[in-house]
Amino acid sequence: MADTSTSTVPPRGLNIGELHASLTDPLLDAMNFLNEVASRFSDAISFAAGRPWEGAFEPEDLARLVRSYTDHLERDRGWSRDQVRTQLFQYGRTNGVIHDLIARTVENDEGIRVAPESVVVTVGCQEAMLLVLRALFATPEDTLLISSPAYVGVTGAARLLDIRVHSIPEGPAGPDPDAVAAAAAEVRAAGGRPRALYLVPDFANPSGASVPVDCRHRMLEVAAREDLLLLEDNPYGFFSRTGERRPTLKSLDRDRRVIHLGSFAKTALPGARVGYILADQEVFGPGDRRTLLADELSKIKSMTTVNTPAVSQAVIGGLLVESGCRLREANAESIAFYAANMDALVGALDRSFPEPDLTRLGVSWNRPEGGFFLLMTVPFAADVKALERSAREFGVLWTPMSDFYLDGDGTRQLRLSCSALDPRRIEEGVRRLARFITDQAAAEPDRPPG
Repeated sequence: MADTSTSTVPPRGLNIGELHASLTDPLLDAMNFLNEVASRFSDAISFAAGRPWEGAFEPEDLARLVRSYTDHLERDRGWSRDQVRTQLFQYGRTNGVIHDLIARTVENDEGIRVAPESVVVTVGCQEAMLLVLRALFATPEDTLLISSPAYVGVTGAARLLDIRVHSIPEGPAGPDPDAVAAAAAEVRAAGGRPRALYLVPDFANPSGASVPVDCRHRMLEVAAREDLLLLEDNPYGFFSRTGERRPTLKSLDRDRRVIHLGSFAKTALPGARVGYILADQEVFGPGDRRTLLADELSKIKSMTTVNTPAVSQAVIGGLLVESGCRLREANAESIAFYAANMDALVGALDRSFPEPDLTRLGVSWNRPEGGFFLLMTVPFAADVKALERSAREFGVLWTPMSDFYLDGDGTRQLRLSCSALDPRRIEEGVRRLARFITDQAAAEPDRPPG
């Protein structure tokens, strides 16, 4: 006779202590919290989000871009309609279907010469980071070097993968090559293996710092001497205020030390969620087997996202075709917009905080040469409590900096982003910010940081 009895054990939830430790890390809550605050105070002027400008695109552009790509397949490659249909509607090549267009574009824009087979097309740059970190970091001793403050996406990815991280204090010009060499020595002395350095050489998120050209050459020399790979992430490289174009590390690389992580989120449209990896390093195996690192990354991608959506690639592919694979020229309007916005932000801060107030309040900020972000130091704890008061009472949002540091620093710093505003909103937002900072400094003059 069948047992028809039901269990008397009551349903229970999952114990957070039995889930991965990263889920209790405040870092993983940081972006969700900012989104939640922005939704609650939707009327506030937001210097928090690093969203690209939407003004250069209209919804109907998407259909045109897909058509430009399919026309390219038919006209330039001689594909049949059935082949084009399969390209758009099926899974497609794991490493991507616009790899040849990307290879042409990075050569035209950055002087980077890699074979199309070295390109892995990813679901945004975040997947690119995860794939590269998973492939490179094989033992508990393998350690990732990161300048601090650092983009939370890479530190979060490292924590999800249980990768050891060693921070390097960032100077006004980004990480110093001598400091990188010293950090590698510290890791080895502690029994670890310094495997790679992650850096954003141009207008970094969150600090806005840029690495001088001579330091880029020295960084490559340190990488060779210390047997380090360089993970170069350069989403803001086009957006200089001065028009100066500094060479990417990958364009200077002669020893294949640099793995370049790219994204079309800032130079095209973030909604497509298309990024890429330039991974032309040779991988050696048993029996003199040789492959490209791109091929090894493909194996990991096949077990994560399977491939990058063909329709998203078609949108970006159409943009590349229309621009003649010259995105820097196609971004001329956006480059001018972002440069004007950073000028407006710095100018508004100068007007709202004249010299006597700077000295009295102890406020300061850097002056990035481009990009989206500016770093500001204030005389109080710039934490979530202060952010909520700023939004609720003064109608202005910003980003606390403490989550970007690996060593508990940054408690009296905040990040301002000017990418998604116009100069008029920037001016009004800075006036509100000045009122908040002045009032907060007076309300909590002796409040300890943290």
